[in-house]
Amino acid sequence: MKLLILLSLICISHSIPTYEPVFRNYHEDIGVKEAARIKAAEEAMAFNGGRIVGGSLASLGEHPYLGGLQVTLVDGRLSVCGSSLISNTRLVTAAHCWKHGSIQAFQFTVVLGSLTLFTGGTRVVTSDVEMHADYQESTLNNDVAIIVVPWIDYNDNIKNINLATGSNAFVDVMATATGFGRSVDNGPVPQNLQQVDLPVINNTVCANVFGPLVILESTLCASTANGRSTCGGDSGGPLSVYNNETSEHLLIGVSSFVAGSGCLSGFPAGFARVSSFVNWIQARM
Repeated sequence: MKLLILLSLICISHSIPTYEPVFRNYHEDIGVKEAARIKAAEEAMAFNGGRIVGGSLASLGEHPYLGGLQVTLVDGRLSVCGSSLISNTRLVTAAHCWKHGSIQAFQFTVVLGSLTLFTGGTRVVTSDVEMHADYQESTLNNDVAIIVVPWIDYNDNIKNINLATGSNAFVDVMATATGFGRSVDNGPVPQNLQQVDLPVINNTVCANVFGPLVILESTLCASTANGRSTCGGDSGGPLSVYNNETSEHLLIGVSSFVAGSGCLSGFPAGFARVSSFVNWIQARM
């Protein structure tokens, strides 16, 4: 009988799938290091490639809704994230940019209309941030937050982005991620804003990698095949699609996570699906 029980336990253990973990402590493990890297690279003007993996340089005004975030933590250290301007007084970012693991942010410096994070552009300091009430730090479910800032005037380099609504899952659509993150795990960091095109994939494919506790209907995933991905420092930044008819960008995702094994692992990148949170967002605009 004992032998049968032991064999049964062995069979059960082998039948339990092993899923790829997401990062556990963004600021401690990624954000603080990336802020230092980006600042040093900008000061040295050491441009040598891209941050977003496989990406290209973005032109000033090409993504006028992108808001870089200098994140001042409660212990005084500096971290980094991204955000999207959705009105003259509101931006949307990832909740884990404000709090993740043992680390809490104290304030954001929002950087608009700039290709660099530590110089140039319009800069606004705020501590008025609201995380989604159902945000889960361990799984990064409901990983969205609203940033409130004083009135910001629009111009050629600063403008809001429209929010995705409805049931379009955007599967197989090519979307654009934008951010100041690094190009490779533990690699050098240049100083300019980057962009990369990523194909949106079916959530079933993504759940096979990260598991059903991480991948919900409110998650959007993009393929990182061919060495293209978001990476450390891109958290909270936009994933958008461009409408040629209206000549406008549409925000479909908020950068939430990459695989714990790194952004060059080939595993999908995860985003908070904007259409799933649009009512929550609009109620706070």
